[in-house]
Amino acid sequence: MVATIEYIEETIETLSKAHQANAMTESRLGNVIELNTSFGDEVMVTADLHGHRQNFNAIRQIADLANHPRRHLILQEVCHGGPKYPSSGGCMSHMMLEDVAKLKVQFPQQVHFIMSNHEWSELMDFPILKNQQMLNLLFRFGMQEMYGPATDNVRTAYLPFLRTLPLAVRVEKGIWISHTLPENVDREKFDAKILDQEINESDMKEDGPLFQFIWGRDFRQANADAFANYVEADVLIHGHEPSEEGFDVPNSRQIILDSHGDNATYAMLPIGKNLSQQDIIKRIKKLRPAASFR
Repeated sequence: MVATIEYIEETIETLSKAHQANAMTESRLGNVIELNTSFGDEVMVTADLHGHRQNFNAIRQIADLANHPRRHLILQEVCHGGPKYPSSGGCMSHMMLEDVAKLKVQFPQQVHFIMSNHEWSELMDFPILKNQQMLNLLFRFGMQEMYGPATDNVRTAYLPFLRTLPLAVRVEKGIWISHTLPENVDREKFDAKILDQEINESDMKEDGPLFQFIWGRDFRQANADAFANYVEADVLIHGHEPSEEGFDVPNSRQIILDSHGDNATYAMLPIGKNLSQQDIIKRIKKLRPAASFR
């Protein structure tokens, strides 16, 4: 199945517009989206999707951005996972990445697709091996199934869009949302300049500041406290870590959401109100209500 020339050209144009929309988001300051009451009333926070089409559709339906112009939507980690092309086994999640770009173009001030390690891996062509499968290779097979000889052209259009993704969202009154947080912030200095300055090649490399910012799995209380002090936040909301229940609370600072799987969750949060960790936990809901918390 190879797409028509018209579809390919439309996809490339959409990705170009999404790249521009990333840079022109009014609430963006450096690499952080700063949401206060002048920009909106509420924000829907979601986490890793990994190509889960049913959950992605549920998110769009619940967000209903067209009818809620002062509602924001945070998305992250859509690459690698979900349905596969029957003939090649290629990963179809590239289509979800393109759908996110369409959403950004349609709602440029409301949709915020934040950087994650799997999107970074596609940007940098950094291999991720999971369950004895090379996820990047399956992703490329999927693109080739759809775009044939135009695959490289479409992939080239991905890169500026991915490179300009915001790193985090700060919600007024002390809430910080990012894919994860660096490790050992309590023991080593956190290079906060990546939040404020244009990201350069040295920042992007393996083990560089950006790599550390999106790959960490240090959920110690001391680490969370140290990072929260750096970013002046009371509560940290992340994805990155799978959760059978749909969310986890590893310490008194962090909440980890998981929007992939049958127990996928989201949180709808008011902007500009003081919310404790427990207040936010009470606002966590299932994407598909048929699934219930234990």
